[in-house]
Amino acid sequence: MQGIAKSVWSNRFIIAAIVQGAVTTGLTLVIVAAQMLTSGTNIIQFLSLSFEGPAKWFFLGYIFYLILVVAIAVTAVFYNHLEMGMGRQIRGFRSVLAWIHFVGMNVGGAATTIAMIFAGLAGSGILGVILGGSDSLQPNVAIMEQFIPIIAAFTGLLSIGVFAGGLAYITTYLRKK
Repeated sequence: MQGIAKSVWSNRFIIAAIVQGAVTTGLTLVIVAAQMLTSGTNIIQFLSLSFEGPAKWFFLGYIFYLILVVAIAVTAVFYNHLEMGMGRQIRGFRSVLAWIHFVGMNVGGAATTIAMIFAGLAGSGILGVILGGSDSLQPNVAIMEQFIPIIAAFTGLLSIGVFAGGLAYITTYLRKK
């Protein structure tokens, strides 16, 4: 009896998409809980009204995180096509590239978006209200400067991962059976 064929890389990316989706769900629950616990301030209304300032980083980070979850799931489909549809195994150097892809996308992508979310909360003054250190909403645009190198570094990791994944995919796709 022959074993059931499976797509190793597709499974890894699907599990990662599920985990990243759980993180976004947890993030949403934290935001809702913070809203409920800070009775004097409508956090989401404040953030949406102050989209011109640092709050836009919160929204962009959150939206990019949702897009990241979908991108990871779609990547699983690509790897499934290679491994199952075309019967190509990803081994050797291509496996190293796939690991770089996996780590870059999951660590770099998630850290980039979470840093953007945190920067938006800190820069808009909402973080101080949530943590109880401030009674008034005082935007702090200067604090945003601290986040730029962090966001850039993690975006670099994400980019390296996606580039490595592209190389792994293309070289595996073009490889003769």
